[in-house]
Amino acid sequence: MSADGHVLPQSGASASQAGLAAFVREHWALLLGFGFMAIPTIIRLAEQNWPMEIGAHGPIVLATGIWLFFHVRGDLLARAAPAPAWLVALVFAASIPVYVFGRAYDLLALEAGGLYLFFLAASMLIIGPRSMIASFFPFFYLAFLIPVPGWLLDQLTLPLQHFVSWISTAGLAALGYPIAREGIVIFIAQYQLLVEDACSGMNSLIGLTAVMLFYIYIIHRASFLYALFLGLAILPIAVITNIIRVTALILLTYYEGDEVAQGFLHVTTGVVLFAMALGLTILLDKGIQAVLARRRTGGPSDKGGQVAHA
Repeated sequence: MSADGHVLPQSGASASQAGLAAFVREHWALLLGFGFMAIPTIIRLAEQNWPMEIGAHGPIVLATGIWLFFHVRGDLLARAAPAPAWLVALVFAASIPVYVFGRAYDLLALEAGGLYLFFLAASMLIIGPRSMIASFFPFFYLAFLIPVPGWLLDQLTLPLQHFVSWISTAGLAALGYPIAREGIVIFIAQYQLLVEDACSGMNSLIGLTAVMLFYIYIIHRASFLYALFLGLAILPIAVITNIIRVTALILLTYYEGDEVAQGFLHVTTGVVLFAMALGLTILLDKGIQAVLARRRTGGPSDKGGQVAHA
């Protein structure tokens, strides 16, 4: 049988298909109910939230979240255990009114939040809370699909927007550019930029956090302390990314005019901004890894050199 390279893969595929069919037969009603709720909500997210800078991470989180669950499905099923009926009923009872209220009154954040609670309740019913806690990150990661209300994000990011604009204008002023900042307006030569528009990339803070957490989880989930250290760098990297973006926007306005700058402002939203932040995260990660590797290989010789010198 080992000589036939096709026997084992076919057997594994058949077993996987049989397991999937059994899963669907056992939970068809739950899957149907979830699909009935999820499809219109995802369509509304795609129409109302994902085209905006505040929700540009939505398709990325959805696609990578599905991949994450496919990747950890074995661990989830291996740890599956019955959940307390009262806990499942409680979460279900909380999810449906939130979902219905959000949908009835066009409150997308509540609608998506209710759907997320329903998903947690359904997962709890199928695999139990112990399995969910053991593989918590995919469940936590999907919560980034819930849109944060714009007014709340504005309040959270306003100090960061002013900090980003101050750093950008101060740096360019030090280089001799005719730039000044007064209140919410940036003046560069004969042009004016609103701080809110120039620093709108800070609205992608939630998405930047999601993308960088995904990278940290995939690459360094085995080392909790190292993953935590990289996690602490998320906010500084997001700020640096936006400083680069705002500085480039101001320079484009100065050299090429407002129309070209506005085109750049549109192009650098969404995926491009995430790619910049992810690139900085990877550079930081590789730099730290190089330093740690050098210390591991160079530590004994350094000590030896110190002893010899003494």
